[in-house]
Amino acid sequence: MERSVDRIASPWGTRTPYGRHGRWPVRVDSFLADGVEPHMVERWVQAASLLHSDGDAMDIAVVGGRMAGVRGRATDRVNLGRLGPKDLFAWRANTSPDRLTRPLLRTGGRLVESDWDTVMERITARSRVLLADRGPGSLGFYTSGQLFLEEYYTLAVLARSGIGTNHLDGNTRMCTATAAEALKESFGCDGQPGSFDDFDHADVIALFGHNIAETQPVQWMRILDRLDGADPPDLVCVDPRPTPVARRATVHLAPRAGTNVALLNALLHEIIRTGRTDPDYIAAHAVGFDALAERVKECTPEWAAAVCDVPAARITEAARLLGRARRLTSTVLQGVYQSHQATAAAVQVNNLHLIRGMLGRPGAGVLQMNGQPTAQNTRECGANGDLPGFRNWQNDAHIADLARVWNVEPSAIPRFAPSTHAMQMFRYAEQGSIRMLWISGTNPAVSLPELARIRQILAQERLFVVVQDLFLTETAQLADVVLPAATWGEKTGTFTNADRTVHLTDQAVEPPGDARPDLDIFLDYAARMDFRDKDGRPLIGWHDPESAFEAWKRCSAGRPCDYTGLTYDKLRDGTGIQWPCNDQAPRGTGRLYTDGITWAHSDDCESYGKDLITGASADVAEYRSLNPDGKAVIKAAEYLPPHEEPSPQYPFQLTTGRTIYHFHTRTKTARAPQLNAAAPEVWVEISTSDAGARDLREGDLVEVATPRGNLQGRLRTTDIRAGLLFVPFHYGYFDTPAGHQPDAGTPPRAANETTVTDWDPVSKQPLFKTAAAALTLLERGDGATAPAPTTAASAAARPGRIRATTGGRGALVTETFHSPPRPEEDTPS
Repeated sequence: MERSVDRIASPWGTRTPYGRHGRWPVRVDSFLADGVEPHMVERWVQAASLLHSDGDAMDIAVVGGRMAGVRGRATDRVNLGRLGPKDLFAWRANTSPDRLTRPLLRTGGRLVESDWDTVMERITARSRVLLADRGPGSLGFYTSGQLFLEEYYTLAVLARSGIGTNHLDGNTRMCTATAAEALKESFGCDGQPGSFDDFDHADVIALFGHNIAETQPVQWMRILDRLDGADPPDLVCVDPRPTPVARRATVHLAPRAGTNVALLNALLHEIIRTGRTDPDYIAAHAVGFDALAERVKECTPEWAAAVCDVPAARITEAARLLGRARRLTSTVLQGVYQSHQATAAAVQVNNLHLIRGMLGRPGAGVLQMNGQPTAQNTRECGANGDLPGFRNWQNDAHIADLARVWNVEPSAIPRFAPSTHAMQMFRYAEQGSIRMLWISGTNPAVSLPELARIRQILAQERLFVVVQDLFLTETAQLADVVLPAATWGEKTGTFTNADRTVHLTDQAVEPPGDARPDLDIFLDYAARMDFRDKDGRPLIGWHDPESAFEAWKRCSAGRPCDYTGLTYDKLRDGTGIQWPCNDQAPRGTGRLYTDGITWAHSDDCESYGKDLITGASADVAEYRSLNPDGKAVIKAAEYLPPHEEPSPQYPFQLTTGRTIYHFHTRTKTARAPQLNAAAPEVWVEISTSDAGARDLREGDLVEVATPRGNLQGRLRTTDIRAGLLFVPFHYGYFDTPAGHQPDAGTPPRAANETTVTDWDPVSKQPLFKTAAAALTLLERGDGATAPAPTTAASAAARPGRIRATTGGRGALVTETFHSPPRPEEDTPS
């Protein structure tokens, strides 16, 4: 059975209800370019989505050597054929006429076309001079959450052992650094305990700061189908905005920004007070419960209500649902990770599962989610603040083992301090100690906080900036060298989603012009730099994606993220596979911690933990004293107020976030007609009550100002909590006459013109959700020019606000069902 659905107006498509413990029905979504019919497709090439962390498996249609569409893969465990709006339409960006096809070199103050030999020689020459004159600390590498595992691992080896620099991080610092730190604090090691399959079995699903409907829309489809099936779960939603999740929640808690720890402490208080803990599980598998109970003893719902501005009765009801759940699945994302006390709050969600014994069983798991598609791989491969294979930088045996894998002396691996986090790297560049910054697959001139400062840093004459990307982004326009990169569908590689599922994406088409895969660029640089191991052989001995994957498997062997049981051929067998996958688990591992906590012993753990208030690292003696038997650690945290509170000058709180139709800085999604037409302009969201009190109306042009800067956008009124403004962070300047920054003719519109240079002390993740702001009316609007709403859920209440796509199929997607669907389409309300 088939039907056509407009997947901009109805982004989650048709419902296929199922009950608890049932199997999610298959629904295959497909979209082909205008003029292309299914029989015209010459071949389908396997891939997976690269614009969120869900890892939706799909196949790419190829016609005449070009991409012509996509379809979901019915056999894959993650999505069973479903695709979200970005999956369906964003591939159009690959064929955008403004793709970079030749290297660019700054000459006479302008970027001009060059060739690969010239630009790579310029980069290697500058590298050698800096290494000779200033040492390895003068070079920094800032990468993405969108490359492939093979590329991250190669970058990690060349940067850490080839160059010997400690300055390597990813833009995953902006989105999922807290996920990694929270898992290390509680379980001694990174690695997602739960599985997306837990949604099939849970009787309560709790979403903490996670608008899953827009960030992982396919998993929201799964939850919607559970909600419409037999024995639906209760939903607990913690979010200050009236998201699609909030509208379907059994209990919706909308706290003041920056008060997550207070709210979570009150929930823990109630669960402990009412005796809804699992003492046997705690005794067998965790330490620290008594300290937690003491910490939250006075954190009553009434106390939290005063701090969070949430009714005490609602907190009590949420605690009742969490406490009585037989199978509890929780998810956490940016509403926690990018807020005040990020790691402390995320750890309290882990504590909730530990004191209730809700781990290692179907429906009982925690998902400290990722935002980007390959964020998990930056952490596994050491392309961020971790060492490859979740090794501990404070453990001499772990350093020696990594040196053995790379065949280098342990002294060749920098470990005098933790790896430099992104915000500190840019500070070092500002101060002048970093003199070369290689930026691959990311756009910090839009995505980092306090953009005026970031632009000044990147524009410094003394800083040699290399940018490796698909388009001439706002960051690329400030570079000294621009390298044209191939992207998804134009190269082969693997990546791992948020529940540890590894997918292989095969090359479907050739990259445009002289664009190269990121792996080839890194291999070329390593060869020109002539990096060698201790026996004089090339440090990097692989030459293509598959040989790089085999090298990574050797690095992962015996570690928590063990890939040794995976091969490219195995990953072409219809579905992704969850790590660890090895001789003991040849088909992968659905859930971690099914029989106790595995990697928390001091000899094995990735981290000895940090102080949740100061971020100071514990040493091995402190860790052994706390946790001699390698159990999970229940770590309590006191609530502290945000650093920047509203004032008479700045009376609002400002939070930033995402829309379902765009990804990061719109580098790809703005070039997909259906997605860009759905949300073409930045907007400012305000509560109906705040708008009324200030005589503001829908569509008015307003200015949002903070102590750092300002932006302009059209106003939208919603049921967002009073006192809070929301702005999507996607919008920069590449598609304006200004190019990379606001000017006299281009008003500021990037959310990060306003955000604060501040970060969580543990994860070093910037705080994008707790600024103080003022709001000023600039001109009255007529409503017709107001931007499209963030989701079709808003459009349902306001007909005609989603901008129509033009010509051909528009946004009509074919949905094919293997069993009868629900009669009506899903129409969010």
